[in-house]
Amino acid sequence: MLAKHKHAPALVQADPFSPEDRAAVYRAIETRRDVRDQFLPDPLSDALIERLLKAAHAAPSVGFMQPWNFLLVRSEEKRRQVHAAFLRANEEAAAMFQGERQDQYRALKLEGILKAPLSICVTSDPTRGGKVVLGRTHNPRMDVYSTVCAVQNLWLAARAEGVGVGWVSIFHDRDIKAIFSIPDHVEIVAWLCLGHVDELYREPELAVKGWRQRLPLEDLVFHEIWGS
Repeated sequence: MLAKHKHAPALVQADPFSPEDRAAVYRAIETRRDVRDQFLPDPLSDALIERLLKAAHAAPSVGFMQPWNFLLVRSEEKRRQVHAAFLRANEEAAAMFQGERQDQYRALKLEGILKAPLSICVTSDPTRGGKVVLGRTHNPRMDVYSTVCAVQNLWLAARAEGVGVGWVSIFHDRDIKAIFSIPDHVEIVAWLCLGHVDELYREPELAVKGWRQRLPLEDLVFHEIWGS
């Protein structure tokens, strides 16, 4: 049996939000964008960064293992090293596409590493909860999935604060680990670029620029059995 907490917190009411609060939540979800080129140079205040990190740290995690760490990077020198790692990987990525699709890929701006005043490297430590973690016994990736929840929390909180976030994923983990001395067993989940913005795309940028359109929801929902 799990030991009872000596001072178990009282339950709170699960009433729905007011219409205004509910609308604000959905607005944050629907207008969140992956920002790459709209960053303003103004630094984020320490108080604002703390609010965003607290939102991330409030994310759910399997077995309450809280596997995340947040490495804050403001140094231009470090960001230039990361940008160089991105450029090398981006050339490899471009070569994976052919013809017109490759030209379209090269025309896209896929990161804001140098333009955004702050980057956050979000990592997942699979050892945080010990060798056996409640809820991860049959799916060893649950620590990473939990960390992604923290990323989404931060992203939605940032949208509410007028802060843009861009997720960079085009790099070799070994290059980023070498720059920041990240331990081998720790997994990099996201490199996030953050900064104030005064404009956002009305639709996701990749949709606006014709790379891919949002799929119809009705094509993605099944009932009772796959494909039904």
